[in-house]
Amino acid sequence: MGGTQPEAGTGSEVDVDERWMRHAFDLTDHAQQAFDEIPVGAVLVGAEGQLLGEGWNRNIVDHDPAAHAEIVAMREAGRRLGNHRLVGATLYVSLEPCAMCAMALVHARVARVVYGAADPKTGACGSVFDLLTDPRHNHRVDVRGGVLGEEAGRRLSNYFRVKRGRPLL
Repeated sequence: MGGTQPEAGTGSEVDVDERWMRHAFDLTDHAQQAFDEIPVGAVLVGAEGQLLGEGWNRNIVDHDPAAHAEIVAMREAGRRLGNHRLVGATLYVSLEPCAMCAMALVHARVARVVYGAADPKTGACGSVFDLLTDPRHNHRVDVRGGVLGEEAGRRLSNYFRVKRGRPLL
């Protein structure tokens, strides 16, 4: 997909988080418009601020239950780096990761996750489960939730409202 990337090393951490989240939102739009996928986008950024990988949900188009945006972004980053470890990276994702994605983040040694909307049904970063900071794991991931969360939630809600023939929020 590509697109315009936020500049590395500029602004506060909050500003940087919001800029990368907007990039993830661009991917949600692509998922919905090009593939009619549930609009979730993810961007994996290296410790130096470089884009390592990006993805959007591809479950339907790829017939793959594991093709969540987070997994797609991590697979791209792993190929780019030639390594299954993504040490020091931050994942920006429009929806709180599920248990599958959360454990992949732990195994990949991702340093930080920043998500938009909380997932009260399957969220595994504090909403339903808290897998990323569980002290029983040999690696823990810092979590920042709710970044542009209202907008992220509205995007998802509107996707499902259209599917059900209901008016947009």
